Amino acid sequence: MILAIATCGAAATEATAQDRSLVLNNQLQLGDVIAGQTLNVEGADDQITVSNAATGNTVSGAVVGGAVEFRNVQHLNANVRATTTPAPGGGEIGGVVNANTQATGNYASAAGYDADVVIDSDQRVGPYEIEAATSITGGTARLLSGGYVNASASANVMALGGQNTHVAGAVHQLNEASVRASNLAETQYIPAQAVFSSTAIANAAGSNGAGASSADLYVGQRSTGDVVVADTSANAGNAWDLSGTAAATANQAVIANAGGSVVARTQQENFSQVSSTAVVTSYDYGVARAAAQGSGNAVSVGNDDRYLQLDNSQISTGGVEVRATFAGTNGYDAYVSAEAVGNTVTGYACADCQATMNITNSQINEGAVSATANMTINNGGRAAIIGTNAVGNAANFYVSRPNGGN
Repeated sequence: MILAIATCGAAATEATAQDRSLVLNNQLQLGDVIAGQTLNVEGADDQITVSNAATGNTVSGAVVGGAVEFRNVQHLNANVRATTTPAPGGGEIGGVVNANTQATGNYASAAGYDADVVIDSDQRVGPYEIEAATSITGGTARLLSGGYVNASASANVMALGGQNTHVAGAVHQLNEASVRASNLAETQYIPAQAVFSSTAIANAAGSNGAGASSADLYVGQRSTGDVVVADTSANAGNAWDLSGTAAATANQAVIANAGGSVVARTQQENFSQVSSTAVVTSYDYGVARAAAQGSGNAVSVGNDDRYLQLDNSQISTGGVEVRATFAGTNGYDAYVSAEAVGNTVTGYACADCQATMNITNSQINEGAVSATANMTINNGGRAAIIGTNAVGNAANFYVSRPNGGN
């Protein structure tokens, strides 16, 4: 059985009676895509859930017990914006606030179950803006049960994988847009856990194989937009457990496999400025956390079986700047961390399986990489832990047991 669903300005799906079914998808989006939500829910006792998404082109397909070739072309030449205001007038909310805001240029997914999947994908975003933003302003909101608020922006996304499935082919992603995710919270009182996060990724490709799966993939990613920015500012007068996180990455490729072999070739080029900032403030606090991460190029390829082959090439020139800050007056525990890397690659295989790894790796970083962490506590506290890590090129290759032991 084959299922394919496409949404965009133009799409086509075709199946043949040959040994391998064929799905053809061609999408072009030229007009801006904008989604906005504003909730005025003061006094609500139960949970508040907000899901807000804007997407230029999207397609998904799956095959069960057969074989499919998926040829995908998605081009976006327009702006994509999603904005959410969960509590515009402040006031008191009794239930948990769950808000997710997502802006995506091109999205594609293909999955197999006891099947073979062949992929040939080309995703491109022109020199426009991909932006996701969420905001709670005014400084008077009282979130009595806390909340989990996220803003994420991506130019190109490809998701592959399945169960007992072989995935093979090529994924090409080009981004020329600026990608921005921002999350602003100005609150008065949060007597529960609250997490505010932002994630910005220009190009993201992933493959996850479960069971007796295998992969033979090429992933090529290039980002030339001006900036890739994640910005979180979480603020409260009194917060019991407050976290603000931000993560920005130009190119990201993740391949994880549970069985069979993995053969992967990854090529990443980043010319965009990457910036990640997390700011947390609370006059009175129990636990406060500010964590920011940023990377130009990131690759992770792993196999919990016997064979892994990886040929990795990364070039980053745009620079990476990461900042994390906490400021408070009276409280207990505060944690601040900032991590920045120009290029990073990780490869791993199964130790109990007597695995073989063949690795070829080339990394060139020409941009500045900086990680800065600041903490200000006026009246002292119980714990104050701060850490920074800035690396131009990082490579880690190892064998481990499937349960996580070495």
